Amino acid sequence: MTATVRTRQAVLHLRSRALPTTLATLAGTALLAAWAADWLQDQPGFDHTARVPVLALAPLLAAAAIGTGLHSHTEELDRTAVRPWWPRRLAYLLALTALAACALALAVPGHPERFGAPAMVRNVVGATGVTAAAAALLGARASWLPMTVYGGAVYLAAPRTPGGAAAYWAWPMQPGPEAAAWAMAGTAYVVGAALLVLRGPRPER
Repeated sequence: MTATVRTRQAVLHLRSRALPTTLATLAGTALLAAWAADWLQDQPGFDHTARVPVLALAPLLAAAAIGTGLHSHTEELDRTAVRPWWPRRLAYLLALTALAACALALAVPGHPERFGAPAMVRNVVGATGVTAAAAALLGARASWLPMTVYGGAVYLAAPRTPGGAAAYWAWPMQPGPEAAAWAMAGTAYVVGAALLVLRGPRPER
């Protein structure tokens, strides 16, 4: 009986986070990214570097889906729960990040030395970290906004030549092996996850 109750509680918890909608959005994003990357690469006069728009946009969509899915419809119950919620928040965020990273990495096969799966994974990790921080500070429903604005600005302003100082402030536009870009994305994820796990999404009215 206890196991049944716990299972029901887990199902209700996931439904309160709109998990089915989040998963469907991630699946749709991965399929769209795969189609767009293949189409861009096949255009006359283009090569695998034409996939850069996909590597810039798809992680934003995935992070937005994860971020808005952090909204809870049972905030009062969450605050009055006997057991701490931070382990569940951490597990939820890690699981969705891993799922999104794997699904989108499959959308850009080949060319790991440039704009392939490693760059996609890095961008998913970094974008999700920024979105998680925004959920803790602004609320889950608005969590997509900061990374979307930042990602759009970087896409327009990043220099064509990778590396240098741009590897730090324009990390979403860097090739996969760029160490500085990985450091920035990893830092964003650690900070964002810590804020979300410790504080939870900002309550919304």
